[in-house]
Amino acid sequence: MTIQGFRRVALLEATTFLILLVASVIKNTGGTEIGVKILGPIHGLLFVIYVLMVWQLHAEAGWTRKQTVWILIGAVLPFGGYVVDWWLLQREKELGNQP
Repeated sequence: MTIQGFRRVALLEATTFLILLVASVIKNTGGTEIGVKILGPIHGLLFVIYVLMVWQLHAEAGWTRKQTVWILIGAVLPFGGYVVDWWLLQREKELGNQP
């Protein structure tokens, strides 16, 4: 497991979350529920993968407890995964490990 792989998962998780929110609005305003039926399980799986990756990477990546909590919070906030990805990219640049 790598930080690069986690960044990809964070972006996918955030994107499916946003699309799922749109699909939920469509469903609840009289539209079809197919988007929720399809995206719900996909997003759920990505969310679980995200949390498991955080759990496995936090020590190796040198994240503090506070940073780890914020990264986990990023999974439940709209646009959170994008912020986490941006923070990780900035951190890599600071540490001289540019992708």
